[in-house]
Amino acid sequence: MTKKNATIVVKVGEIKSNPNNPRIIKDEKFHKLVQSIKDFPKMLELRPVVLNKDMIILGGNMRWKAAKEAGLKELPVVIADDLTEKEQREFTIKDNVSFGDWDWDVLANDWDENELNDWGLEVPLPATDIDFNEFFEQSEPQTYDIKKKIVLEYTDEEYTLVLNELLKHGSSPESAVFNLLGL
Repeated sequence: MTKKNATIVVKVGEIKSNPNNPRIIKDEKFHKLVQSIKDFPKMLELRPVVLNKDMIILGGNMRWKAAKEAGLKELPVVIADDLTEKEQREFTIKDNVSFGDWDWDVLANDWDENELNDWGLEVPLPATDIDFNEFFEQSEPQTYDIKKKIVLEYTDEEYTLVLNELLKHGSSPESAVFNLLGL
């Protein structure tokens, strides 16, 4: 078996950030990534930064920045020198796309929530913490049509989580609810 695109180690200063990288990480999440690298540097060996032949990052911009912040002087990389410009652009996006979803039941039963949070996985609030009875409210009946509404109140963070989950099932929160109910 031949080993193409083998992992090598290069000086962090030789690596160039990709000016066209559309992915960013800010503040608390970035600090979690830095801490993650400090706590488990072997992860970088298992998931090296991918560079083109000009030493520009195609995959791993945030890991590179976090490794620099963590004080690393060298970094494991793979040089993908056989990609066309189009393939490099495609790789930059596809390397950051998350196709899967988390199985929250498995995570809740088999993993420690604090560790998951420390490792950067944002664990949603358990459904048991929500009292659904306080969310239902009935509007005044109208003669031509009786309507009821459901009012849900969330913090900004909870609202964003709920909205993102709903939009996986429809183009608007309303259409997502109808799709989930099979209407």
